[in-house]
Order: sequence, then structure tokens, then C-alpha cells
Amino acid sequence: VQLQASGGGLVQAGGSPRLSCAASGRTVSSYGMGWFRQAPGKEREFVAVSNWKTDYADSVKGRFTISRDNAKNTVYLQMNSLKPEDTAVYYCAATPSRYSSSYYTTTTYDYWGQGTQVTVSS
Repeated sequence: VQLQASGGGLVQAGGSPRLSCAASGRTVSSYGMGWFRQAPGKEREFVAVSNWKTDYADSVKGRFTISRDNAKNTVYLQMNSLKPEDTAVYYCAATPSRYSSSYYTTTTYDYWGQGTQVTVSS
């Protein structure tokens, strides 16, 4: 599975960009799909997951929405009300273990996209 993330860039605080993660090589409709982010000097952290349920990190709950388009083999992350602290490189990831309860950990995922930078200006 190859993952290609896109949609990042420089955004003003309060903006609403949408990230896309296009998968190829295999249909990922049965995969658990996650979004993670990594800010400078920090560890990669969980943002959102779409597997047997959807879940979000507390820091983005109510502002971000993960969704899938199985026909396009693509996963999206709609980000609303962005804050400067959301600045990071955003990564999408995939795991065939769709029912894993450890979906918030990076080690659960077998496939990773290259990341897309999101910079939020205040």
C-alpha cells in the first residue's frame, strides 16, 4: 500500500483546510486509517482514526473530521478552526488490523504517507 498525503500549506488561524490521503496498490476500505502529526521537537502524535469506529485526540475533537471515499480509495481530514498549535507535519497511515484497540499508537500502522506540512499563522 502506498499513501500520498496532500492539502497542507500555510493557513491563517481559524482556517479550514482539508487534507487528503490517496491510497494505491491495494483497496483500503477494509483497513484502519489514521492521521498523525509531528511538530518540531515533539513525538508523532495521534490525531484521528477511521476503523471500526472514528475517534479523535482530545486536542482536535469537535474541530477535525475524518472521512473516507472508498470509491476513490482516499481518506480525508477536514480541519476547522485551526490554531497555531496545530502546526505540524501531518501523516496518514494504514493498518490491515482494522479492529485494533491500539489505533492511537504509531506501531499499529504498517504503511505511512510522506507527510504534508500544515503551518497555522496567528
